[in-house]
Amino acid sequence: MDNPVLVEVTRGAIVESRHRGAFAVSLASGERVAQAGDVASPVYPRSAIKPFQALAAMAAGAGERFGLGADEVAVLCASHSGEQRHVRAVRSVLGKIGSNEGALECGAHWPINAEAARALARRGAEAGAIHNNCSGKHAGMLALARLLGTETAGYVERHHPVQQRILEVVEAFCGVALGEAPCGTDGCSVPTWAIPLGALARGFARFATGEGVNDGLAAAASSIAEAIAAEPFMIAGTGRFCSRAMGHTGRRALIKGGAEGVMCAALPERGLGIAVKCDDGAQRGAEVVMAHLLVAFRAADGDDPQMADLMRRAMRNAAGIVTGEIRAADALLDATSRRGAAMIA
Repeated sequence: MDNPVLVEVTRGAIVESRHRGAFAVSLASGERVAQAGDVASPVYPRSAIKPFQALAAMAAGAGERFGLGADEVAVLCASHSGEQRHVRAVRSVLGKIGSNEGALECGAHWPINAEAARALARRGAEAGAIHNNCSGKHAGMLALARLLGTETAGYVERHHPVQQRILEVVEAFCGVALGEAPCGTDGCSVPTWAIPLGALARGFARFATGEGVNDGLAAAASSIAEAIAAEPFMIAGTGRFCSRAMGHTGRRALIKGGAEGVMCAALPERGLGIAVKCDDGAQRGAEVVMAHLLVAFRAADGDDPQMADLMRRAMRNAAGIVTGEIRAADALLDATSRRGAAMIA
């Protein structure tokens, strides 16, 4: 059975494109309170898993040992835009752990933020690994290697102690054994294990509540959530969905997107985790689904203009003319209607 159409994109009077997908909303126990589509098949969480990757370092004592501030903790979880504050925070983390940019094994790319990329080019500088959107995550992995007393070189390899410790954390939160699960290589060279969408939602519910994991992991998850709520800009950057949405939700939601149409959230006040996957890998579709779910489960206010814009996004051409919109399809509206949300929340 095909996944339902959750989001549609209009141009003029017709629907030009449609995004099929699935989502799961789960309690820490694994009980699902809402779902659509196939939530049992494994998906690669991609960068949505970054809070768990950072959690491995934080649970090992990175925050206290290296004196990390909220902006630095947040950037460990980030898919950042390479703006000045992001780069400065990653460099600060590297300095505090006694490392440098040369140790980063994520590869180099130009900043995601266009103005940051132009500023770099105007200076005649080349993009480095520090500008990679995953450089904060990699700084956290280097910190974990230091804390484990292991070699930092090769920390991206699947069987390196850093990646094995992260695997243990992900398994503890998601409640699944991943040793035999499909494992690919992420865009920044670290392993990415495939996880059923329902289990991923459960993992974010446990991240939100601390239920089902030991006290050290629960405390580390809470400290990460507090840091990101205090510094939502650091998780993504100017104009990007996660930073914009968390600027509105504050501590009510920790939101993290990943490549190929993945979007996840932890809702502490509701005790819920959310995982979304668009079949075609469209981030714009996953963002609209997440915005509707945040409102349905009262982690965001739909009447707020910022959230309304994220739920129903205008499409504009280069001249600024509105050509259409990205909006929820009937299946998503039905699942997140006021009546439906009241029944399942």
